[in-house]
Amino acid sequence: QVRLVESGGGLVQAGGSLRLSCAASGLTFSRSAMGWFRQAPRQEREFVAAITWIGGRTPLTDSVKGRFTISRDNAKNTVYLQMNSLKPEDTAVYYCAADQSFRSIASAEASEYDYWGQGTQVTVSS
Repeated sequence: QVRLVESGGGLVQAGGSLRLSCAASGLTFSRSAMGWFRQAPRQEREFVAAITWIGGRTPLTDSVKGRFTISRDNAKNTVYLQMNSLKPEDTAVYYCAADQSFRSIASAEASEYDYWGQGTQVTVSS
Protein backbone atom coordinates (compact mmCIF):
# COMPACT_ATOMS: atom_id res chain seq x y z
CA GLN A 1 0.00 0.00 0.00
CA VAL A 2 2.60 2.55 1.07
CA ARG A 3 5.10 3.24 -1.65
CA LEU A 4 8.14 5.48 -1.69
CA VAL A 5 9.84 5.62 -5.07
CA GLU A 6 13.19 7.34 -5.43
CA SER A 7 14.50 8.65 -8.72
CA GLY A 8 17.21 10.93 -10.05
CA GLY A 9 20.30 8.93 -9.18
CA GLY A 10 23.11 8.36 -11.62
CA LEU A 11 26.78 8.76 -12.40
CA VAL A 12 28.28 12.22 -12.04
CA GLN A 13 31.74 13.72 -11.93
CA ALA A 14 33.12 15.14 -8.70
CA GLY A 15 31.93 18.70 -8.28
CA GLY A 16 28.73 18.05 -10.17
CA SER A 17 25.13 18.22 -9.04
CA LEU A 18 22.20 15.85 -8.87
CA ARG A 19 18.62 16.13 -7.64
CA LEU A 20 16.92 13.14 -6.11
CA SER A 21 13.15 12.86 -5.88
CA CYS A 22 10.98 10.63 -3.72
CA ALA A 23 7.35 10.22 -4.73
CA ALA A 24 5.11 8.94 -1.94
CA SER A 25 1.72 7.26 -2.07
CA GLY A 26 -0.55 5.43 0.34
CA LEU A 27 0.31 7.57 3.36
CA THR A 28 -0.61 10.93 4.83
CA PHE A 29 2.33 12.69 3.30
CA SER A 30 1.64 16.13 4.75
CA ARG A 31 1.71 14.62 8.26
CA SER A 32 4.83 12.59 7.66
CA ALA A 33 8.30 13.82 8.41
CA MET A 34 10.60 12.68 5.63
CA GLY A 35 14.23 11.71 5.55
CA TRP A 36 17.05 10.75 3.25
CA PHE A 37 19.59 8.11 4.23
CA ARG A 38 22.43 6.53 2.30
CA GLN A 39 24.37 3.30 2.42
CA ALA A 40 27.67 2.44 0.79
CA PRO A 41 28.70 -1.22 0.28
CA ARG A 42 29.52 -2.98 3.56
CA GLN A 43 28.74 0.15 5.56
CA GLU A 44 26.02 1.14 7.97
CA ARG A 45 23.07 3.14 6.77
CA GLU A 46 23.83 6.81 7.36
CA PHE A 47 21.54 9.76 7.95
CA VAL A 48 21.77 12.48 5.32
CA ALA A 49 18.87 14.90 5.74
CA ALA A 50 15.35 15.20 7.10
CA ILE A 51 12.45 17.63 6.91
CA THR A 52 9.42 18.39 9.07
CA TRP A 53 5.83 18.51 7.83
CA ILE A 54 6.01 21.89 6.13
CA GLY A 55 9.77 22.28 5.96
CA GLY A 56 10.36 24.41 9.04
CA ARG A 57 13.28 22.29 10.21
CA THR A 58 15.75 20.61 7.88
CA PRO A 59 18.61 18.94 9.75
CA LEU A 60 21.57 17.74 7.71
CA THR A 61 24.49 15.53 8.58
CA ASP A 62 27.69 17.53 8.97
CA SER A 63 29.41 16.07 5.92
CA VAL A 64 26.79 17.47 3.53
CA LYS A 65 26.06 20.86 5.11
CA GLY A 66 26.52 23.65 2.61
CA ARG A 67 26.23 21.22 -0.30
CA PHE A 68 22.89 19.41 0.03
CA THR A 69 19.39 20.82 0.46
CA ILE A 70 16.24 18.91 1.36
CA SER A 71 12.82 20.24 0.39
CA ARG A 72 9.27 18.99 -0.04
CA ASP A 73 6.17 19.73 -2.06
CA ASN A 74 3.16 18.46 -0.15
CA ALA A 75 0.83 19.14 -3.08
CA LYS A 76 2.88 16.65 -5.11
CA ASN A 77 3.59 14.20 -2.26
CA THR A 78 7.26 14.51 -3.12
CA VAL A 79 10.45 15.16 -1.19
CA TYR A 80 13.67 16.24 -2.89
CA LEU A 81 17.36 16.15 -2.16
CA GLN A 82 19.41 18.66 -4.12
CA MET A 83 23.05 17.61 -4.07
CA ASN A 84 25.72 20.07 -5.18
CA SER A 85 29.52 19.91 -5.14
CA LEU A 86 29.38 16.14 -5.08
CA LYS A 87 32.36 14.19 -3.80
CA PRO A 88 33.38 10.56 -4.37
CA GLU A 89 32.56 9.84 -0.73
CA ASP A 90 28.93 10.68 -1.49
CA THR A 91 28.73 7.50 -3.55
CA ALA A 92 26.02 5.29 -2.07
CA VAL A 93 22.51 4.02 -2.49
CA TYR A 94 20.20 6.79 -1.31
CA TYR A 95 16.97 5.86 0.45
CA CYS A 96 13.87 7.91 1.11
CA ALA A 97 12.03 7.30 4.39
CA ALA A 98 8.73 8.40 5.94
CA ASP A 99 8.03 8.93 9.64
CA GLN A 100 4.37 8.59 10.59
CA SER A 101 4.69 9.37 14.27
CA PHE A 102 2.36 12.33 13.62
CA ARG A 103 4.81 14.67 15.28
CA SER A 104 6.52 17.39 13.31
CA ILE A 105 9.98 16.03 14.01
CA ALA A 106 12.74 15.43 11.49
CA SER A 107 14.76 12.63 13.08
CA ALA A 108 18.29 11.57 12.25
CA GLU A 109 17.60 8.06 13.58
CA ALA A 110 16.70 5.39 11.05
CA SER A 111 14.64 3.53 13.67
CA GLU A 112 12.19 6.43 13.83
CA TYR A 113 11.06 5.91 10.24
CA ASP A 114 8.20 3.62 9.32
CA TYR A 115 8.48 3.26 5.55
CA TRP A 116 11.38 3.04 3.14
CA GLY A 117 11.90 3.23 -0.58
CA GLN A 118 13.97 0.82 -2.64
CA GLY A 119 16.81 3.29 -3.09
CA THR A 120 18.53 4.99 -5.98
CA GLN A 121 22.24 4.67 -6.80
CA VAL A 122 24.43 7.76 -6.77
CA THR A 123 27.97 7.32 -8.06
CA VAL A 124 30.46 10.18 -8.03
CA SER A 125 33.64 9.68 -10.04
CA SER A 126 36.99 11.28 -9.28
